[in-house]
Amino acid sequence: MAMRQMRVDNIGNTPSHDPVVILKDLDGKYFLPIIIGPFEATAIAIVLDGSSVPRPLSHDLMRALLEVQHAKLEQVVIHDLKEATFFAKLMLRINDEVHEVDARPSDGIALALRMKAPIYIDDSKIALEPVPAEKQASPADMERFRQFINELKPSDFTD
Repeated sequence: MAMRQMRVDNIGNTPSHDPVVILKDLDGKYFLPIIIGPFEATAIAIVLDGSSVPRPLSHDLMRALLEVQHAKLEQVVIHDLKEATFFAKLMLRINDEVHEVDARPSDGIALALRMKAPIYIDDSKIALEPVPAEKQASPADMERFRQFINELKPSDFTD
């Protein structure tokens, strides 16, 4: 498996307003956009912004449960892409044994940010795009997305 370490570069929106997390390799030469849900976008944005919430979110709960069990999140691996769906796994170390746990990439990323664990992709199975210099998100775009996330209400997700 050809592994490449990635970092969360930013969060944005697709033209159809779906949240997307942008992963970039450590050299800044390649990126991988992954469309995610609004709740996961919020969970990721909170960590990126250094914000806090009055009550724990699901990913905070996951971190707390792992810490109570003295489990370490060694890494998150985005390892496959099938029919436009990315697949990831959490690599957990518990009592000197490594366990693989199936996860959505967005949940793995949100947990990795909270636990300061590295994120990898299997670049033998997932094609990376070169980073075009002229396609960088502007600070204004980032601020509009942060405002969108901050103004989300539960009623926004009902019909």
